[in-house]
Amino acid sequence: MKQLHRQPSLSKQHRPHHRASLSRSLASYLLREHRLLFVLLGFLLASSFFLLYPALAPHPISLSSSAYAATTTSAIRNPRVFSFSTANASPRRLPVGVRKKPLRVVVTGGAGFVGSHLVDKVLARGDSVIVVDNFFTGRKENVAHHLANPRFELIRHDVVEPILLEVDQIYHLACPASPVHYKFNPIKTIKTNVMGTLNMLGLAKRVGARFLLTSTSEVYGDPLEHPQKESYWGHVNPIGVRSCYDEGKRTAETLTMDYHRGAGVEVRIARIFNTYGPRMCLDDGRVVSNFVAQTLRKQPMTVYGDGKQTRSFQYVSDLVDGLITLMENKYIGPFNLGNPGEFTMLELAQVVKETIDPSARVEFKPNTADDPHMRKPDISKAKSLLNWEPKVSLKQGLPRMVSDFQKRILDEK
Repeated sequence: MKQLHRQPSLSKQHRPHHRASLSRSLASYLLREHRLLFVLLGFLLASSFFLLYPALAPHPISLSSSAYAATTTSAIRNPRVFSFSTANASPRRLPVGVRKKPLRVVVTGGAGFVGSHLVDKVLARGDSVIVVDNFFTGRKENVAHHLANPRFELIRHDVVEPILLEVDQIYHLACPASPVHYKFNPIKTIKTNVMGTLNMLGLAKRVGARFLLTSTSEVYGDPLEHPQKESYWGHVNPIGVRSCYDEGKRTAETLTMDYHRGAGVEVRIARIFNTYGPRMCLDDGRVVSNFVAQTLRKQPMTVYGDGKQTRSFQYVSDLVDGLITLMENKYIGPFNLGNPGEFTMLELAQVVKETIDPSARVEFKPNTADDPHMRKPDISKAKSLLNWEPKVSLKQGLPRMVSDFQKRILDEK
């Protein structure tokens, strides 16, 4: 029987020749037009990057398990301000691609006295701000210098009506704060405190925003405790002429805590004591603005009662720092934000005279209903937990306010 022999295929016969031809073609391609040089150069650059990267990268920081857990929790709660720091590690700026996106912040009542200063500070740190204001006491002039800023938006809106926005933080300041204004329409005042706060809390719940309520020292009423701590429940007349504001703010605090406990909303509560500074309404009835405006207009300063009732006065920049510190912190509150320096009305009148006109006079009138006899904050809680305390004294801050009032009173003429 013939033995059959399989002939090797043509492709296998020519395979060595084909490989040699392919190698010659590749070498010719690489050598033509200096391609090999560029390949080697690219390899060298890539190698240099990986060799040098460990030296350029931040040094690792060793943390104990408890410290790691604490910092991780802090990062989750507040990723914007999270950073590692040790005694030996110098702070490094994050690369542009790694930086956190700016926050979107709503400030209700942002065209008002305190709100406009808060807007200045938030914009200055690089975040975006939406001001919601109905301009009952707020003034467009307070925020006009931001109108050309692409990170600023101004909406004319009353918070007693719902509003839909996509935001990260809500500073709820909207409410007339001076007796002249909140007594003008007491029903609207309590609606703003209740319905306005409900609407803003509802917004915070829908979009997952952190909510800060600016409450007031008026929740303590005419206090029987002096100075007032946050644990004091107050001594308030629920049917008096000031109760639309006093009880309205107390209800706002109740709503805030109920949304926190029942709906998981992140909340903060600040109780603001008497504040003064530029952009206050000239005739809002509050004692500092009254005294300054009357003295500049060559009118006698009006003192109600015997002038022995006391108040504490904080400069607006201290308050703004306190509000931002509270918002960025992990504590709910409430926190007293005020200056514990205490003055009688006659002592305040004397400081105003020394600052503006030593010949200014005082005129006494009957006291108003439910006017507190004493008001002084205990800020030990804010000091220990927030590391916050006021820095500007009355004698330092008053001239700044006087300068602003002088310009505006001159514009009236």
